[in-house]
Amino acid sequence: MEKLIPFTSNDLAKITNHRSGEIKFGEKMLTIPKGTDALSFLKTSDAKYVLFGIPEDIGVRANYGKPGTASAWDSAIQSIANIQHNRFCKGYHILILGKLDVCEDMKAVKHLDFHNANDRSKLSKLVEKIDKEVSHIIFNIVKSGKIPIIIGGGHNNSYGNIKGTALAKGKSINAINFDAHSDFRILEGRHSGNGFSYAYEEGFLKKYFIFGLHENYTSKSVLDIIKKTNDRVRFNTYDCIKIRKEKDFNQEIIQAMGFIKNDSYGIEIDLDAIPNIASSAMTLSGFSIEELRQFVSYFAKNKNASYLHICEGAPDLSEEKSSHLIGKLIGYLVTDFVKSNNSIPLVEF
Repeated sequence: MEKLIPFTSNDLAKITNHRSGEIKFGEKMLTIPKGTDALSFLKTSDAKYVLFGIPEDIGVRANYGKPGTASAWDSAIQSIANIQHNRFCKGYHILILGKLDVCEDMKAVKHLDFHNANDRSKLSKLVEKIDKEVSHIIFNIVKSGKIPIIIGGGHNNSYGNIKGTALAKGKSINAINFDAHSDFRILEGRHSGNGFSYAYEEGFLKKYFIFGLHENYTSKSVLDIIKKTNDRVRFNTYDCIKIRKEKDFNQEIIQAMGFIKNDSYGIEIDLDAIPNIASSAMTLSGFSIEELRQFVSYFAKNKNASYLHICEGAPDLSEEKSSHLIGKLIGYLVTDFVKSNNSIPLVEF
């Protein structure tokens, strides 16, 4: 894992706001001790969950989106460090692994223009490079018997999450995606809009459910592709559930669980599904934060829940006075997942 920048105990101390009479997550979460082999420590650690950051927006740029998702990891980890360690949720269940080293790649894309075919090709090649690193790190986390919680970057990283988990488990996995978009676009070179279609095409993704598609932003071609693969790819729409009230939110999450629950599955959360959350594809209409938290909590309560990925949040695109709120939201989602999942024994494979 040579592309990993480890998160140290000193890093954690710097972002933890100590207060008399209180215990923060930052005082209890684990980090890999200096000079210790990361893989060996992962395997022997008592922590069940491993936090891993991907501070990039290259996949978003390659998909004609607004850059800014690279900033989510720093915002989130600062917020998580200052959550209260109490009887509801314990900080020591979490090990902070660190973040992917994408510094040189991020420098390389600063002046690339996605409207230019040659530049777009360069962006896609860099996404493929990140894919390899992400899948390698996720493979090692899952193979060590832990559950990854991945934060930051574009939704292109769904591919690496799915591939790494599938390789570790020795079989294809399922995915549930809370998203306004399918990210099941054609195989035209890697970007944030086709992570799931590439994972499906290459045999790493078995069943895929998209929860809350926005009808106005799903192309006919994508709907046609999904229709042809209905035995393995299904969806519902936000409009159907919340606008026309043809379907019930709680019944729909039960239906979606029934579709994916019999195999290991990843939980993918795209923050552009929530209104007024700064992201590469910000929306004014969508599910509430409470509904998102209920969704995460529900899907975490199953022994086959194999990872959580929270992506597309872009604090850099927020107003300065509210840029910390995306990190705070991610903190809620992380603890919702841990609270619901922690009583379930890890699946042996």
